[in-house]
Amino acid sequence: MHPTVRRLLLAALWVAVLGCAVWSVTRVFGLERGWPWVQLMAFTPYVAAAAVVVAAVALGTRRWVAGGVAVVAALALCVVVAPRAINDGRRAAGGPSLKVLSANLLAGNGDERQVLDLVRRLNVDVLALQEFSPGDLTGLAEAGADEVLPYRALYPRDGTGGSALLSRHPLRERSVRTHAGGFLQAQATVDVPGAPPVLVESVHPTAPWGAPAMAYWERDLRDQPPATVDGPLRVLAGDFNATLDHAALRRLIDTGYRDAASVVGSGLRPSWPYDEKWFMPGVTLDRVLADRRIGVRAARPYRIRGTDHKAFYAELVLPTA
Repeated sequence: MHPTVRRLLLAALWVAVLGCAVWSVTRVFGLERGWPWVQLMAFTPYVAAAAVVVAAVALGTRRWVAGGVAVVAALALCVVVAPRAINDGRRAAGGPSLKVLSANLLAGNGDERQVLDLVRRLNVDVLALQEFSPGDLTGLAEAGADEVLPYRALYPRDGTGGSALLSRHPLRERSVRTHAGGFLQAQATVDVPGAPPVLVESVHPTAPWGAPAMAYWERDLRDQPPATVDGPLRVLAGDFNATLDHAALRRLIDTGYRDAASVVGSGLRPSWPYDEKWFMPGVTLDRVLADRRIGVRAARPYRIRGTDHKAFYAELVLPTA
């Protein structure tokens, strides 16, 4: 091999190694700040896989120093990513179940009839909707939502700001959280037979789409309700516009929540974007967070026509009253 080519390949290897190292330090210590680091951090699972390849190449070509750095970076990234794909092995207790479905309807473009079909098929108890428009309200009525989810906290808006909760069980203390970025979050207490009251909220913070939105994104996530050790049970369901690789979301979870998908080993299944017109790797933005006193029996995403997000379903197990 020509010496110039060899030097270029070695330089490229070191660029890859150092890139993985910087990424791992940023992720492990939660150092992402502003644009574009916050957006890039969502792709950490892909970087973890790439880091393994880089480490293998470095060691295979006997670049021991580069290989050592790459191995440490790969191990650090795999340690923070891999648990999402592993069932925690704990059986959910045998209390009353609460089946929750969340769907971002893309400002009224989602297929409400398909959402209701999914509600019926999965026997959903609570439906949390984001980007809920007046047109969605009409579409749900035409699809027969009144028959299966008669209790509601509805806050439709034109555009992307609307929110809703629909429930099979009675709702009380209905209210709405209004974020500085303009998004609404419907919230209510659900009375599930045989279980303590559960506070449920349809989550939708501002998306970190660029530098102008970053302050709203950070504030909206910071304003999400924390879990409590001995207070009311709480469930957050929705489009969080954040992944587990964002420190802001991890801080919320650390107050006492569990990510339902990660509990059952499906935490790496992407929910956005899945439309084939998009040309980027999928990331997991839609989720259900449940108070640590609540068990998780199942969790997975489902496709919905007309929206760029998958709906997310979780079957939760509540403590007995």
